[in-house]
Order: sequence, then C-alpha cells, then structure tokens
Amino acid sequence: MTTNTEFSMSKRFLHKVGALTVTRLLLCLTVSLIPSMGTANAEIPGAPQKRPVALTNCNIHPIVGPMVRKGTIVFEGGRITAIGTDVPLTKKTEVIDLQGQHVYPGLIEAHSQIGLKEISAVRASRDYSEAGSINPNVRANVSVNPDSEVIPVTRANGVLMAVSAPSGGRVSGVASVMQLDGWTYEDMTLKAAAAMVVDWPSSPSSGESSGLRVLRELFDDVRAYRAARNADAGEQPFDIRLDAMLPVIAGDVPVMALANRAFEIQAAVSFAVEQKIRLIIFGGHDAEVCAALLKKHDVPVIIDSTHRKPSRRHEPYDVAYTLPARLSKAGVQFCISGSDRNATWNARNLPYHAATAAAHGLRRGEALRSVTLYPAQILGIADRVGSLEPGKDATLIVTTGDPLETKTHVTRAYVQGRSVQLTSRHTRLRDKYLEKYRQQK
Repeated sequence: MTTNTEFSMSKRFLHKVGALTVTRLLLCLTVSLIPSMGTANAEIPGAPQKRPVALTNCNIHPIVGPMVRKGTIVFEGGRITAIGTDVPLTKKTEVIDLQGQHVYPGLIEAHSQIGLKEISAVRASRDYSEAGSINPNVRANVSVNPDSEVIPVTRANGVLMAVSAPSGGRVSGVASVMQLDGWTYEDMTLKAAAAMVVDWPSSPSSGESSGLRVLRELFDDVRAYRAARNADAGEQPFDIRLDAMLPVIAGDVPVMALANRAFEIQAAVSFAVEQKIRLIIFGGHDAEVCAALLKKHDVPVIIDSTHRKPSRRHEPYDVAYTLPARLSKAGVQFCISGSDRNATWNARNLPYHAATAAAHGLRRGEALRSVTLYPAQILGIADRVGSLEPGKDATLIVTTGDPLETKTHVTRAYVQGRSVQLTSRHTRLRDKYLEKYRQQK
C-alpha cells in the first residue's frame, strides 16, 4: 500500500521530470520487452557450395531468352555453369528433381532501408541517417544488421537482393546493393557503392534554390580538392567528405536523385549534364512529362511504388499503376521498387508492385524484367545477377508458378550457390499457432 509520504514524493517526481520524460521512460520499458530488439533472427546463413548442384525437370526462365521447358540448370562454386535440356552431369553433382517447378533469377529491390531500420517507432533500431546535411562519406553497407528480422521475411518471397540506402540531409551517403544472406555485412555486400543518394532540392518560383547552390559549391570544392591532391597529395590535407565524392565526379558512381516533380527531374538532369556525372532518378512521379529529356541523356528511373495514391487531386486514380507502362512506351529505362509504399518491413511485396503494373498495361515480360534484369542494369550489377546465364551468380529462386502471382510459393532459394533458409518470424509464428489448434482438437 502506498503511504501519503510516498504519494507526495511521486507527485514531486512527476512534476520535476515532466510528462515527456515519463513517456520516454515508458517507451524504454516497452522496447526492453520486445524480443526482436535484443536477439538475432533464428535463420542460419547458407553454407558455401562444395559440389555442383543440378536442378532438373524444371521450367527455367532466363529473362534474356525463351523459357526452357523440362530443363536443367547447373551451378558450381556459386556460378551458373550450364542451362539446357540435355546437360551432361558428373557423378559428384547433387541432382535435385524439381518436378515441374519454375526457376527464376532472384528479385531485386532497387531501394530500401533493409538492415538499417527495424522498428520505425524505436529510435535505437534506426541507423539510416547521420547528423548534418552533407554526408557523402556515409556508406550504408557497413551499418546493415545481418540479423535483422526483416531479411528472412523479405527473401522468403523471392527478393534476394536489395539496395540499402541512407536518407536525411541533402547528400545522404552511398547506397549499397546487399544480398539477403550472410553472417556479416561483408558477406552480404554485392556492390558497396551503387549510388550517391541526394535529396534533390525543390526550386523556388524564381532563381536558384539555396539547396542547389550548396550542391554546386560541393562539386566545385570536390574538383578543387582533386586537383590539389593530384598536384601534391602530401600538402593537401585529406578530407573524408570530399574524398568520398571523387568516384561521383569521375563517373564511377552515379547520383541517385530523389525527385518526383517535373521541375525537380529537369533540374537534376540539367545539373548532371553540367557536371558531367551519371544520374538515376528515384521516385519519378512526373517522369513521363520529362520522357524525351530522360531518354536523350540516358537517365534511368527507379519508380518508387505503384501502390500509391495520386500526387494531385486532378490525376486519375490509376496514375501510379500505369506509370511503368507509359515509361516503357516512351522508351525510358526504368525499374520498379516498392519503397514509397512498403519502406522496409514490406519489401517482400515487391513482385506485386510489378504485377499491378502488368495489370495496367505493362507487358508481362517487361513487368518481370522490371524487378530482375532492369534494376541490375541500372545499378551496374547485370554482369552478375538479374538473369540466368552461364557465368553469372547462382542467385535464383524456385517457385510453384509465376512470382508475380500471390498464390505462388517460393520453395527454394540460392544466393551465390548457397542454399538459404526460407523460414522467418512469420513462418515460426504460423507453425506455433497451428500447433495450438492441433492441441485443441
């Protein structure tokens, strides 16, 4: 029982610390009770491939050519070695009869914060931004948490690779392409520097925005820094931020500009041409308006989502659904992401964004390429993934049907030849409550 003295002390304590502090204390207590915050996911990363594996009696969808019916795909040392209907096999080959199932390349999410964000409402589980506005030295891959519960949930639906991108500020940092399997971030990193993420500034009604002036000054400083380092590296002090921008002005790393409005896209393209840098538009809600400009300067678009509402009151309800088809018809290079709608926790729904585009005018083959080959081309990893060809990584999925259909199940998955587990927190909870009902019978 609480005494009057104790009650008075409690009142004085609450008055002193304030309601906000008490709320924070309660939040901390809540967080401490969330098991996923303090533990790793239960899935064990796949072991390196030790002998050749042949998937036989399957329908192979190479993406770059016609489907191979009742074919065989062989991979060894993490790479595809043969595809066909009459492939010779050695005695040491592990043969897996798929009984008519389908083989596709692993799907690619072109923008996410997988491994950088676990629970949005919990600050301790968010590691996708740094203080300050200009942070080109930030690299997403080193912050990725390999034990994130989001990873097994995502790959269980066929998404085996994802761009983990930082955000915040004007120049957020370097986005990385990550494989969704591995013990460490080094194991998971497919391409450490895929793009430099820039939140493109909105232009004022007249004149140049302050944000654009900041970017222009940054690029001028980087070029001056490069010239000084080339002239005498010993005299010019090392600058981690300016040094991180050198691959951008050299054309080795593109800028991924977050831009949706037509004037933002036009300004970003104009800046890229002026600075002689490579550019990727992320978002692209008004990309069709700028199609001729984008096509002229070979600027690809990562559509941030098809499952979203119109941006303006006068737009038709299906403006987002039909955008991929309209860009395809205009000849603009594009791929589809689910980032705007799904953020991180529902990146598993990526194939259904492509399916929505297919239901609204995009050819079925193009819809499949928009989440496999096209993001690989845009991100500069098409020499390794995105299609099934000899010499490429054996990063692939086995399904019961078309991966764009919700009724399809992924039955097997391989990342660089490693067989990965398709269990997750979701499947464990399913099994738990199925057992509950079994026990009640």
